[in-house]
Amino acid sequence: MTVQDYENWTSALRRHPQLTHTLLFLNKILTRLIYVLYPLLLVYLALQRDSRLLRVLLVPAVSFVLLSLFRSYVNAPRPYEALEIQPLIHKSTKGHSFPSRHVFSVAAIAWAYGYIVPWAGIVLTVLAVLMAYIRVLGGVHFPRDVIAGLLVGELSGIIGFVLV
Repeated sequence: MTVQDYENWTSALRRHPQLTHTLLFLNKILTRLIYVLYPLLLVYLALQRDSRLLRVLLVPAVSFVLLSLFRSYVNAPRPYEALEIQPLIHKSTKGHSFPSRHVFSVAAIAWAYGYIVPWAGIVLTVLAVLMAYIRVLGGVHFPRDVIAGLLVGELSGIIGFVLV
């Protein structure tokens, strides 16, 4: 991604402030939705005394910790640090851009839901792709960051819910 790429991708949003507000709203609401849905799934499984609870808890949690450690080690700069751009999503965070933990989390939680309710996993996977798009347009991640986050989330789901 170059400065010119980012300017081209966001020019319509910048010309129409309502579109920027929609992007910011979607970023906020999707993040909150996912972080509410996951505990709700855990509570539901606990109340049902469902034997799948431990797997649904551990697969995303362990993957999240491992991804966070890797991300801290890599400590890749964010687009607004590496390029001279004004991001649409304002953050003060430095580094820790690769891979995207937001996108990873949605993808991993999508697998957890898919393990219990397959159609919900599909819907959440679509939301993971939407989150990836939002994070790049928002200027807080490079495309490689969100692609890596999505792939690692999918891989952790496949390993944790299919192969093991």
